[in-house]
Amino acid sequence: MGPLSQQAYPIRMKDSTSHSTKPNPPGVPIQLDQPGGGLFVHGELAWAALRRLLIRSFFPGHIRRMEALRTGSCPECRHGILDSRDLKYKKLVCGFRFDPGLDPYGWRDRTYFARHGWAEIFFLVGFLTLLAGMGVALALVFHPGWIVLALAPWPFAFFTFAFFRNPIRVPPSDESHLCSPADGVVTDIDEVEEPGFPGGRAKRISIFLSVFNVHVNRSPVTGTVERLVYLPGLYLDARHPECFRRNEQLWLDIRDDLGHLWRVRQVAGAIARRIVCQAKVGSRITRGELYGLIKFGSRTEVLWETDLPCKALVQVGSIVRGGQTAVCQPG
Repeated sequence: MGPLSQQAYPIRMKDSTSHSTKPNPPGVPIQLDQPGGGLFVHGELAWAALRRLLIRSFFPGHIRRMEALRTGSCPECRHGILDSRDLKYKKLVCGFRFDPGLDPYGWRDRTYFARHGWAEIFFLVGFLTLLAGMGVALALVFHPGWIVLALAPWPFAFFTFAFFRNPIRVPPSDESHLCSPADGVVTDIDEVEEPGFPGGRAKRISIFLSVFNVHVNRSPVTGTVERLVYLPGLYLDARHPECFRRNEQLWLDIRDDLGHLWRVRQVAGAIARRIVCQAKVGSRITRGELYGLIKFGSRTEVLWETDLPCKALVQVGSIVRGGQTAVCQPG
């Protein structure tokens, strides 16, 4: 594998960081939990703005009730947070929170389907249902052969639901074991040049996620979120050897309780072009905790310091489950 420098990564960078001994890369702050934006995100944000307008105009009682449940602080807040629905894409930039046990919308984060995929499910399945309805109408009016159009969309609808599934996962019983950050197949266990690590190098376990895998991401370790870095880039196939250098990606740096640095890298692929991360800088994150999502085929990697003895518990070709499979053991 050839040499890697800071310039090997996409040039444009958005960064959100806490105090760290590592130099901060240049860029502008992350503005959304899905920093790359996208059609569905902009549609949801437009709907949220309309919803807030209607609530302010006709439901002042709702505003007062939700203000009573709101915790945290956000000085000079400009995020328009009326209730927890408005935090869906603003958790990284807004300090307000709502108690999940009291929040009437808290159930949305506890469903079998990842909340950040709801818009895609609604619009894609709705479109496919419309096509199926057209097929039935054409079959009844013109020719029975049109029934193919009524049947063809359903496998795609099933795939859409399956892609955004968010099954319950239990971390390994041995707390010294790091769990896999994603479902998929291990493709690399090696050492690479990596900005931000001592000596500019890190050890790595890389996991390829096909379009049939679960695509939510989970923290491999318990610790404090030290830094987030978002880098727009290319959309090479997630199996391409250069994808971890060139593709759109997001770094989640976690400092564990022993002071070791761990990085989880979400990498977009040729089909997966949107990355979601809700782990806020300075917050605690636990092993196996759900923190993000990559939409449609991708790669996820976990990296650690080269001077930290760490035994790999998987090998290239191993099939792993995010938040459940033990991938390595420090010490």
